[in-house]
Amino acid sequence: MLKIENLNVEINGKKILNDFNIDIKEGEIHALMGVNGAGKSTLVKAISGHYDTNITSGTITYKGKELTTMSPDAIANEGVFLSFQSPVEVPGINNSYFLKTAVNAKRVYNKQEELDAIGFMKLLKSKLSQYSIDNKLLKRGLNEGFSGGEKKKNELIQLLLLNPELIMLDEIDSGLDVDAIKLVAEVINNLLKEDTQKSLLMITHYDRLMELIKPDFVHILKDGKIVKTGDYSLALELDEKGFANLGLDDEKA
Repeated sequence: MLKIENLNVEINGKKILNDFNIDIKEGEIHALMGVNGAGKSTLVKAISGHYDTNITSGTITYKGKELTTMSPDAIANEGVFLSFQSPVEVPGINNSYFLKTAVNAKRVYNKQEELDAIGFMKLLKSKLSQYSIDNKLLKRGLNEGFSGGEKKKNELIQLLLLNPELIMLDEIDSGLDVDAIKLVAEVINNLLKEDTQKSLLMITHYDRLMELIKPDFVHILKDGKIVKTGDYSLALELDEKGFANLGLDDEKA
């Protein structure tokens, strides 16, 4: 699904990722943990082609295609999805119109016929009917005036509609209450169950989400590279002992 080799990434001239390597196979769930500034968000931004990141060397291969030479929209249309830690507000852009445009952009990219308004609403209704997501969000500007929880729910709507193969979540559980975290887990677990070839890469500081979405692999980042890998038990050990007792610096934890 995704293979990253010797990836070096800078942001504003500062090196963040340092010869980073990871291999994610189809159907696997990977979790990234680490202190603030370790490079977790930089990694998923680099994979998605975010303009903040400057890839100086290394490769990001997704399903046999090299992403470092592709534009962000092409990466998204190939099936890579990033849920942002702090989704941007875009005043004046109707949320429903934005979602329809995104869905049709992917359909055109995949040489499928675009959906008209009726077809899009039918698709939207079929997705939202499975979950307790308020469709009032669709009538407002894109993330305009949304609470933190509403922004994260809107990310879930995008995820459901775009149906990506590689799902990346950047602290989607941050600031959410227990019910909202359960909703996130329900959506993700259902998507992974429906298509066992989908893969998940999630960033989190908390064990709550990982209790509901059990990762196959937990990676701890330090100074821009993975310094320790284990299964879900590593997250439990980290929660109990902290970074210092795992032989890692926890000054910023």
